[in-house]
Amino acid sequence: MPLKENSPAPEFSLPDEKGVVHHLSDYRGRVVLLYFYPKDDTPGCTTEACNFRDDYSAYEQAGVVILGVSPDSPKSHAKFKEKYHLPFSLLADEDHKVCELYGVWGRKKFMGREYDGVFRTTYLIDAQGMIKKVFEEVKPAEHSKEVLASI
Repeated sequence: MPLKENSPAPEFSLPDEKGVVHHLSDYRGRVVLLYFYPKDDTPGCTTEACNFRDDYSAYEQAGVVILGVSPDSPKSHAKFKEKYHLPFSLLADEDHKVCELYGVWGRKKFMGREYDGVFRTTYLIDAQGMIKKVFEEVKPAEHSKEVLASI
């Protein structure tokens, strides 16, 4: 179950594509768009990331920090970020503990196969660290515009 709106966003510490550790508390005082996605360089995840990239200046103007989170390694994130010129940090949750903390890890089905993975979910966290909006069952192609419309 994803976390609820108007509840505190759980603190976390995760390395980015360069190995630099990010703490949610580092961003206190700023709005954070924390988006969880299944896998680097797959069609849906690439569409979602590139739309955030293309709309990045609008997020900057609104004072929003974008952080992507997936179970991929920092090395995988570095390749993904470089390939698509992503201007925001991608955080590596290799043991999926933060995904579990945020309620976005669980049993999925794809082409008749069951496996554990990330439910594509986005949290908009306000400057005080409270969850203001939860986006579930995200459609990658429309998601960035949907988030911008809610800011």
